[in-house]
Amino acid sequence: MSVPGLGDDWYESSGVWAGPRRLLREELYSGRLFFPPHLVPYWDHPLVSALPQHSKDALLARHLFQYLEFTSHFETRVVNRATEQIAGGHSGVDAARSVRLQAYRIYCDEAYHSLYSLDAVDQIATACGTAPLPYDFQPFLRRLDAAGEQLMPGQPGLAQLLQVVVFETLITALLNDIPRDGRVLSLVRDIVRDHAKDEGRHHVFFSRFFGELWTRQDTSVRVRAARCLPELIRRSLLPYLEPLRRSLVAAGLTGTQAQEVLDDSYPDDRVDAGIRDTARHSLRLFEDNRVLDVPGARDAFAAARLVD
Repeated sequence: MSVPGLGDDWYESSGVWAGPRRLLREELYSGRLFFPPHLVPYWDHPLVSALPQHSKDALLARHLFQYLEFTSHFETRVVNRATEQIAGGHSGVDAARSVRLQAYRIYCDEAYHSLYSLDAVDQIATACGTAPLPYDFQPFLRRLDAAGEQLMPGQPGLAQLLQVVVFETLITALLNDIPRDGRVLSLVRDIVRDHAKDEGRHHVFFSRFFGELWTRQDTSVRVRAARCLPELIRRSLLPYLEPLRRSLVAAGLTGTQAQEVLDDSYPDDRVDAGIRDTARHSLRLFEDNRVLDVPGARDAFAAARLVD
C-alpha cells in the first residue's frame, strides 16, 4: 500500500519542529476571553446568565480546560492507538515503508498536540486561579469502543483504524472559528491554529489511507464496517456531558439545575444537525469510496440521521 501524504517537508513544516512553545501573554486582565462564548451551547441559558460574573468567568475557563483535556486524551488514546498500528506494521494492511514513516510523523504530531494542550491548561490555570476539574475520559472511550465491539466483534484493530479515519476526516467549527476570534487569549488561538494546520495534512493522509484500506476488505467485512461507521461518527461527536454537568455544579448550580441547562442546551435535533454538519467531509469520503452502496449501509447511515 502506498499513500501519498506527509512528505519530507514535515521536518520543516510540522508544529513539533517548526512551532515555538506558545506562552500566555499579559492578557488575562485586558478583557480577553478564555473561549468564544458563542461556541458554548449553554452560555446564554437563563440559569447560567444569572450566575455572578466571577462564576461565569470560571465556567468559561473550565470549558476551555475540558476542550483541551479531551483533545489531549483523544489524540493519545484513540488517534495514536490506531496510528501506531500503521506505523508499527501490524495494522493488517501491507503498508509500504513510506506509509509507515508518514504514520510515525502523525504519531509525533498527535503527541505534541496533547503536550501543548495540557501545557496551555497548566499555564492558564496557574495564572487565573481556576483549577481544572478532574477529567475522566474513560466513559467516552468505552462508548466509542463499544460500537466496534458490538458491530465488528473479533476485529478490534480494524474498528480502531475506522475510528481514526472518522475522526481525522471530520471538520470541526472549533478549529476554524477559535483562531479567528480576536477576543480570545492569544495562547488559545495560537495552539488551535497550530493544531488545525497539522490536521489538514492528517486529513489528506487518512482519506487516502481509507481508500486503500477499504478496497482490501472482503465483502463480509465491508458489510460490518459499513454498518459500524455511522455509529463511530455519532459516538465520536455526541456531546460528552458529564464534565459539563460537574462544571455547572462547581459554578453554583444545583444538580437539578445543571441537568436542566444541559437538557435545554443540547436538544436532540440540534445535536443531530451538528453531527451531520461536522461529519460532512467524512460522509463525502465514504460516498466517494462507495461505502453506502454496500447492502444495508445506506439504511444504517439513515438510521443514524446522517443521510436522508
